[in-house]
Amino acid sequence: MRLWIKDPLAILAEGAERGLVVEGTRIVELIARGATPLAPVEATFEAARHVVLPGLVNAHHHFYQTLTRAHPAGFGKELIAWLLALERVWARTKPEHLRVAVRMALVELMLSGCTTTADHHNLFPAALKNAIDIEVEEALKLGLRMTVTRGSMGLSEKDGGLQPDSIVQDADTILEDSERVLKLFHDPAPGAQVRIALAPCSPLAVPRRVLAESARLAERYDCRLHTHLCQSPDEDAYAEATFGMRSVDLLEEAGWLTPRAWVAHGIHFNADEIGRLGRAGVGVCHCAASDMLLAMGVCPTKDLEAAGAPVGLGVDGSASNDSSNMMEAVRHSLMLGRLRYGASSLSHLDALRWASEGSARCLGRDDIGRIAVGLEADLAMFTLEEPRFSGAHDPIAALVLCGAHRADRVMIGGRWRVVDGAPLGVDLAALVAEHKRAALAFA
Repeated sequence: MRLWIKDPLAILAEGAERGLVVEGTRIVELIARGATPLAPVEATFEAARHVVLPGLVNAHHHFYQTLTRAHPAGFGKELIAWLLALERVWARTKPEHLRVAVRMALVELMLSGCTTTADHHNLFPAALKNAIDIEVEEALKLGLRMTVTRGSMGLSEKDGGLQPDSIVQDADTILEDSERVLKLFHDPAPGAQVRIALAPCSPLAVPRRVLAESARLAERYDCRLHTHLCQSPDEDAYAEATFGMRSVDLLEEAGWLTPRAWVAHGIHFNADEIGRLGRAGVGVCHCAASDMLLAMGVCPTKDLEAAGAPVGLGVDGSASNDSSNMMEAVRHSLMLGRLRYGASSLSHLDALRWASEGSARCLGRDDIGRIAVGLEADLAMFTLEEPRFSGAHDPIAALVLCGAHRADRVMIGGRWRVVDGAPLGVDLAALVAEHKRAALAFA
């Protein structure tokens, strides 16, 4: 069926003033001012109330943390102390907890206009051996596109690491399960709903063998690589004291300075490292809210882009952001970026580009992230009918500057997934009640 999304209030695409035509899963026409579709359409959606964006892409998250939002164990703590406290709480996670946590994160993201997400799952207590399977099942049920990262932590307290023994795995287990989930779930084809990436928690959280073997598996299976990098200056102090090199050097030694890789946070790079990452095409996911909450610093987004590194946005974990909302992430990144670079240096369009095309590049996808002919029909549509938008003169800027946070309609692969602000096929009240019950296990 050919569907004309007709005459939007505004649209983030050139030459599409009268909207676009969707056929199957893809965008097949952009309709310029004064034009009509080149061929007949079977259906029309009147979009005069809607601002149309490409579906937002979340490049970094920790879904299990939705069960520990605003948790007192983390109050008033710096990053390491925060991790030490909350990892002991997260160690209680069981399959039934993870399943409802994932479902809540996916629904919350979708309601914010997100159509594709990555999740960095690196928590593997004994009961959660099949965590990646659970995440894939939930993504398929709800219809979001997802890069599920098979994360890992391999150095526990007994090895001189930070993590409790109960949530880490040995190198053989990590690598064997990484290959298992790649074989089962990874789909590198255009338009794929599920892809797998390999994601050691950080270069300092796993044996060096896991880093190197993960890079080799990524080449063999044509998948992405992901990790946390340079979120805290303590990381490089530890790396230099232990290995005689910085964290970026550890990644390079393991074969990670490649366009296959993207990293989260990326705050404390020196100028040489920014240049090396840019030349290698390594993507960087800016996580503004969590970086502010934990007072980590500000990602050098403009410097990284100038060097050639793709820059995307992520909400990060719902215990260090306490929300899974991509529109909020767009606004946070704009405000924080202006503090670093100045008010005239970044616009709302830059932040929206990071949240769509930039994040898509981080995930290695050229089939999403823009409203263009031939790309997947992933769209986020917002109305401006709340008091916060009254008096706004530029509809697209208003979404960012006035703080939009909930989409009215969301389309993924040509199918409506959110209609009138509600997720189709989801009993939202029942999900919230189930999620709250699960969270009691972490009190």
